[in-house]
Amino acid sequence: MATDPGTARERLLALKAELLDLSQSAHEDRKPVELDQQSVGRLSRQDSLQVQAMAKAAEARRAQEIRRIDAALQRVEDDEYGWCAECGEAIEDKRLELDPAAPRCAACA
Repeated sequence: MATDPGTARERLLALKAELLDLSQSAHEDRKPVELDQQSVGRLSRQDSLQVQAMAKAAEARRAQEIRRIDAALQRVEDDEYGWCAECGEAIEDKRLELDPAAPRCAACA
């Protein structure tokens, strides 16, 4: 395995920080939609509800990715980073380059 755990740790932390920044900036879109008939028309309210639903779905995907990153960071700490969680073989460097949080080799994925 040629992947350097220190470099992987830096990349994982950078990815996590980026996801947390995105989550913070999208906070307004996830707030409850005001249902006041006087201030928002029916179509505008539907648009707002759709934006809210999409923001919540995106937040769920970000949270899942952060969990994957945290698991990869734990593998770095445990000196298990770069090894497949299924078969125990080394994960291909190219795979880790594309997805530094990958827990499995291509064959097991």
